Formats: sequence, C-alpha cells, structure tokens
Amino acid sequence: MKLTLRVWRQKNAGADGAMSTYEVDGISPDMSFLEMLDTLNEELILKGEDPVAFDHDCREGICGACSLVINGDAHGPERTTTCQLHMRSFKDGDTIDVEPWRAAAFPVIKDLVVDRSAFDRIIQAGGYITAPTGSAPEAHATPVPKPDADLAFEHAECIGCGACVAACPNGAAMLFTSAKINHLNVLPQGAPERETRVLDMVAQMDEEGFGGCTLAGECATACPKGIPLTSITGMNKEWLRATRKAGKR
Repeated sequence: MKLTLRVWRQKNAGADGAMSTYEVDGISPDMSFLEMLDTLNEELILKGEDPVAFDHDCREGICGACSLVINGDAHGPERTTTCQLHMRSFKDGDTIDVEPWRAAAFPVIKDLVVDRSAFDRIIQAGGYITAPTGSAPEAHATPVPKPDADLAFEHAECIGCGACVAACPNGAAMLFTSAKINHLNVLPQGAPERETRVLDMVAQMDEEGFGGCTLAGECATACPKGIPLTSITGMNKEWLRATRKAGKR
C-alpha cells in the first residue's frame, strides 16, 4: 500500500504546530497503525529528520497510551485502540490525517504526544479504596451480588485512554470519571468512601478544565472498551446522593 500521511508536528507545548505531509510506500495491510508510523519514522531517521513523536506502551489494547485522532475519529475508523487498528482498514492511495487529542486539559508535549496527567489527578482525588495494612482478605469473605460484580467489571474495563474526551464536542471527561467512580462505588469494599469519592473526583475533574457534559453520546460511541453512556447517569445519581447527604450534616 502507498499512503499519504498528514501528521501534526509540534516541537513542544509552547511552539506553534502544523500538519506535515509524508508519503509512505510498501505498507502491509497486516501492519498495525503504530507499525506503519514506525516505518515512517525509520525513513525520517535515515533522511536525518526528526521522527514523529507518538505515545505507546503495551501495543495490546490494554493501556490506552497509543491514543491518536485518525481522520477525525478517536483511535480511527474501528472501535478499538490505535495499536490494535490495522492498515487493512484503509485503502491503497488513501490520505490519512493523524493528530493528537484535542482538549484544553490535554496539552501537547510534542507532535502526537499529549499530557494526560489530569486523569491521574482525578484518580488521586478518590479513585481508590482505603484498606488496613496486612495480609489480603479471604476472597469470599465479602459476598458481592452477581449484578453488582458484573457492573463493577464493566466499568473497570476503562483504560483511561481519553478517547471519550477527544470525541466529546465539549471536551468533557464525564465517561472516564464515571467509570472510575462507579467501578468502586458499586462494591461493598468501596462503600466507606462512597460519598467523598464522587464529590472529590468530580470536583477535581472540574478543576482540571474539562468541558461540561451535554450527553451528546460521542464519548460512549468512541470508547474502545464499550463503557456505556448510562455510566454518566449512575455517577450523577451518586453525586446528587452525596451532595444531599453532605447538606444534612
């Protein structure tokens, strides 16, 4: 396959960026999108040019680091992560635009790499369960109803890639935050911090500068792990419950 790539190049956070055009040839349909970018970078290095910076880690679709906007879609035309997107999803002669996530809370570090530490700070605000030190408790010591366990596992699938933010017309992080809150709040182990968790994590989300949610639904459509839009509804219920409870104290 021969392709024309239009790639966002930006030296650092303070520099102006622009799209640069490259031609790549000999691309196998069985290559992943990141392997195609590796091929481009090999050619750029041989020419003495600066390779395109892009983030990646596991290349197995479980870490979310490989996040890119491809032809205007978060992670590209398939509902998967960028590293699991294969070049057979494109045709010979295609022109492909490759850009970083676009959100005020995700500043560009270089080229296609953005700073997603805002997500880390939301997690640090309450995305954990406080537990006493010592040996791990017996796995069956705390019974969890099957529907609750299934719901927790569904939300635990969120890998924090940020596709929800990139796809949202408002740059909202509601789907990510709701997944992290609901994952823990539905379990008995998360009950002691149920109210403080949702209040603190939502407050941190707002502080990070993410946009407001208007339930456009693009977040759930783009999510490679299928986190449902109803997750946001669940979080809103938790937030209202915690707010009312805090107001009665």
